[in-house]
Amino acid sequence: MASTGEQMELKGKKVIILVEEMFNDQEFWYPYYRIKEAGVEVVVVGSGSAQKYTGKSGTQIKVDADADQISSSEFDGIVIPGGYAPDHMRRYPAMVKLVKDVYKAGNVVAAICHAGWMLASAGILKGRTVTSFFAIKDDLIHAGANWVDQEVVVDGKLITSRKPDDLPAFMKTILHALT
Repeated sequence: MASTGEQMELKGKKVIILVEEMFNDQEFWYPYYRIKEAGVEVVVVGSGSAQKYTGKSGTQIKVDADADQISSSEFDGIVIPGGYAPDHMRRYPAMVKLVKDVYKAGNVVAAICHAGWMLASAGILKGRTVTSFFAIKDDLIHAGANWVDQEVVVDGKLITSRKPDDLPAFMKTILHALT
């Protein structure tokens, strides 16, 4: 079974999943469990504004740490769910710094749906090819990105997707990039 091989290869890896109020529940929980299933340690990181955050559909998640309490150097990647959470996340410099630092280290930075806002705030889009939910296309283009309409886009270790329907391709790509 292929997933057993993935689990062995990914054991010892650590990934951050960012969270804030009004996260897209599917875009948080699907990556959370798929990454854990692959043997990766998942650390849920919030802005520090709360210890528990509520998604758009009402599910709640308790954070493991606040953004200013961790060092990006301990992690192999970061996943940013969409929903309205990225608009809240980008208001916290420590969250934006985490994204920028993981990117600068050459590790996996994965964003889905509205999470492209965090990539724009981190200043990492100039000359990069990405996708997102269509409503923030202009924001990403104005941040210097080449925007395309595809279910998943890989530009180096930067991985982006458009919406919940893209989660299977998004997660396969993330897990492959972590190997």
